[in-house]
Amino acid sequence: SDKDENAADTSNPDPHFDPIVKLDKVDVKTLEEDEEPIFKMRAKLFRYASEAEPKEWKERGTGDVKLLLHKKTSKIRVLMRRDKTLKVCANHFLVPQLDLKKNVGSDRSWVWKAPEDFADGEAKDETLAIRFANSENANMFKDAFQRGQAWMKIVAESESEEKLLNHQERPKALVKDEDETNTAADDNAEDAKEESKKE
Repeated sequence: SDKDENAADTSNPDPHFDPIVKLDKVDVKTLEEDEEPIFKMRAKLFRYASEAEPKEWKERGTGDVKLLLHKKTSKIRVLMRRDKTLKVCANHFLVPQLDLKKNVGSDRSWVWKAPEDFADGEAKDETLAIRFANSENANMFKDAFQRGQAWMKIVAESESEEKLLNHQERPKALVKDEDETNTAADDNAEDAKEESKKE
C-alpha cells in the first residue's frame, strides 16, 4: 500500500543523491614520464638573490633533488621539487660547463651557476646552492653530478640517439626499492640535523 511505501522511505538512514556535475578522472602530467631517475636524494636548495638589496641567499625549498635521464634523447637534467606542493625549484640540463664548487665553510653543501634554469617557467641565470644531511650524501651528489656531465659530453658529440640507448657508458636507472630507502634515510637525517641546530 502507499502508506507502507512511505514508511519504508522515511526509515532509510542513508539516502542517495546523484551528483549535479560529474567530474572525469584527469591524469596529471609531471613531464617526467619519458625520463628515469639515475640519482635521487633529499636536500635543501637556495638561490642567490642578486636582485635584492642587500644581495642574499634565499631558500627555494626542501625536497628530492633528481638527475633524470631522458629515455629517447639520453640527455640529463637536474630537477628538484618542493615537498608537499611539488612546485619546481630547480630545472636545468646537466651541461658540462656547470662548475660545481664546495660551499665555503661547509662539507655538505655545493654551489653552481646554472645559465638556463627553468624553475620559474622561463630561462634564467641562477646561482644555486644545495645542502645535504651530511658530507657523505653531498659527495654522492657530486659524484653523480660529474658523471652526468661526462655523459652529457658524450651525448653532445654523438650523431645518433639510437646508439646512445645502448652505449656502454649510459647511466643506469635507480632501482625502485633503493630509491625509496635513500629518500627515507635522508629525510630522517635532515630532520635530526635541523633539531640539533635548534638546540
